[in-house]
Amino acid sequence: MTGGDQRGDDRPATFRDALAVPAFRWLWLGQLLSILGDQVARVALSVLVFDRTGSAALTALTYALTFLPDLVAGPLLSGLADRFPRRRVMVVTDVARAALVAAMAVPGMPLPALATLLVAGQLLAAPFLAARSAILPHLLGGDRYVAGTAVISTTYQVAQVLGFALGGPLVALLGVSPALAINAATFVVSAVVLRLGVPEQRALPDDGAARSGLRGEAARVVAGARVVGSDPRLRSLIGLACISAFVVTVEGLAAPYAAELGAGAAAVGLLLAANPLGQVLGILLLTRLVAPHRRGRLIGPLAVASCVPLVVSAFGPPLWVLVGAWVVSGMACAYQVPANATFVASVDDARRGQAFGLAVTALRVTQGLGVLLAGLLAQRTAPSTAVALGGVVGVVVALLAARAWSRASAGVDRETPDEVG
Repeated sequence: MTGGDQRGDDRPATFRDALAVPAFRWLWLGQLLSILGDQVARVALSVLVFDRTGSAALTALTYALTFLPDLVAGPLLSGLADRFPRRRVMVVTDVARAALVAAMAVPGMPLPALATLLVAGQLLAAPFLAARSAILPHLLGGDRYVAGTAVISTTYQVAQVLGFALGGPLVALLGVSPALAINAATFVVSAVVLRLGVPEQRALPDDGAARSGLRGEAARVVAGARVVGSDPRLRSLIGLACISAFVVTVEGLAAPYAAELGAGAAAVGLLLAANPLGQVLGILLLTRLVAPHRRGRLIGPLAVASCVPLVVSAFGPPLWVLVGAWVVSGMACAYQVPANATFVASVDDARRGQAFGLAVTALRVTQGLGVLLAGLLAQRTAPSTAVALGGVVGVVVALLAARAWSRASAGVDRETPDEVG
């Protein structure tokens, strides 16, 4: 591995250890740039749709469109990360997404056209994420890999906080089209950074996937599904990851919820930033204060805890209480870091991109459906009611998923991802 773990002791790796690897720093920088622009664009689209339609359902539907394309892209396009050089996959998809977002920035673009471009851009996100996930274990070894995963997750959440918190004022100041143009530019810069700083890497050969064409592609999808389906630990980890479908409803309903509270665009940014901020705090606490071998035991309990604070919405709290509750929910969502690391490190390199794509498909589709159903419920009742009900149902489902994980991981005699390079 390019960034093998050479710290020379048994202490848990820190963020500094991961960032000491030059190639990982470039990967991290590219991610930071594109996510900042992406979150500003999401605020812009939420404000645009709600201003034009006044509909909570259509606003949630627009947000859901950033998740639902993975139903197709996850199984069919993630395998590109195993078939082609992984850096090239990331660069090409970044450039293509820049072009699509630039088209979205054209003033006066009709909502159906915006939705079409949004879906097309999200289709390209699947192979990018699969390639990044698959290449990361080759850049970082040992516990540096877990630290690097935490860095990426923390960066994502910090960028969300900054993008959402600044997105409202920025959209109000510049307008929707310039905000989308900024997003397009960040994709271009990300592509350049990845091309210059990240070494090329191909998947290890897999004779079973040598066929080409539609039949070969179908065989690869089936093989990836078999890898995931045959391992109860992988299945239960996907189930736990999908608990975020209940938590993410707070993002899809941020604009109508702010309207219910009588607040403006700035409040939309605060509500959108609350959960990511909590995840940053939770990841820092989990990786710095909890011993590596204990993190797996907290995955289930934290998944349950991530849904509990959403129930507060049923009591009609003021904005500051609501933001605090969503921050606490985000802190519990830090369980996604060890869950993700366990999943990726448990799959062979030749199938890693495909298996990761299938997992992302399950995650994103359930998130999209969660946002969509919450939006429909909010249209008939109120955003606060939809969020609270999602919290109650989420607690029940999380308890079942946590039980499945506990059974699947009990007595397993293998290295955890905290020890796998």
